[in-house]
Amino acid sequence: MKKINYLFFNLLIILSVFSVSCSDKGDTPPPAPTKTQLITQSSWTFDKAMTGSVDVSSSVPACYKDNVVTFTSATNGTVTNTVVCTPTDNTPATFTWSWQNNEMVLRLSAPLFPGGTGDFNLNALTATSLVVNQDVTFPGYPTTNVIFYYKH
Repeated sequence: MKKINYLFFNLLIILSVFSVSCSDKGDTPPPAPTKTQLITQSSWTFDKAMTGSVDVSSSVPACYKDNVVTFTSATNGTVTNTVVCTPTDNTPATFTWSWQNNEMVLRLSAPLFPGGTGDFNLNALTATSLVVNQDVTFPGYPTTNVIFYYKH
């Protein structure tokens, strides 16, 4: 009887070791979202514009600060606004976009701001924040590098 108890006890220990050492494959975290997934998940709204440590948002016309920018995974996009820049500006602008330089430059087929270009250097992109910069010439100011902050 002692021999049977001893075998049963050893078998129980072996089974418990195997059950603890086997991990569930579901423990692997999902892969991080790609930049394309992050930029296309929702529309972006202007948060602020900075040059160095100076907030220059007041230099951005109101008709650009209210823009809602939407990127699609098909590399198309739209810009909608509530404050119009000109009397004929009543439809959403459309653009195409792509990643350049190993996804470090966001290229749009049209500029988002007057005095800027369609190429934005990517500073940061998260699920809730898009930070890009480019050289911009605001009327009455010299060309300067401006960091644009967008949020969901």
